[in-house]
Amino acid sequence: MDISGTYRFDAPPQQVWALLMDTDAIARCIPGCRALRPVGPNRYETELSVAVAAISGDFSGTIELADLRPPESYRLLVNGTGRPGFVRGTATITLAPDGNGTAVQVAASAQAGGLIARVGQRLLEGVARMTMDRFYQCLAGQPARSEQT
Repeated sequence: MDISGTYRFDAPPQQVWALLMDTDAIARCIPGCRALRPVGPNRYETELSVAVAAISGDFSGTIELADLRPPESYRLLVNGTGRPGFVRGTATITLAPDGNGTAVQVAASAQAGGLIARVGQRLLEGVARMTMDRFYQCLAGQPARSEQT
């Protein structure tokens, strides 16, 4: 499944980049996130509670940031497993000046397997898009930071 979106932030690219690297802000904005722990350079372990239609469960996984080009772009690599199945995905996140703010473009691709994949491709795409929209709306409401963490 492929999803993409563009999100506007009222801050310059350097501040948006710092926000996208802020583990605490990210954890607050990921729907269902119970933990996000650094386990190495640009690598994190996460625990999530997820519900898709009548299927819900807990996932644990890893998130890795790769190909970092501050404050322009990076790739996100995600792997998660849980009782309901598995999710693997990649996303390219690109920041570009947009007037007095920043446009964040996301192009993501994901695969799901197990019980969670049985709910159907269209439903999964809708849930993934809604989750991505909620995440970036939440993040855009976080205070802009002036330095990278």
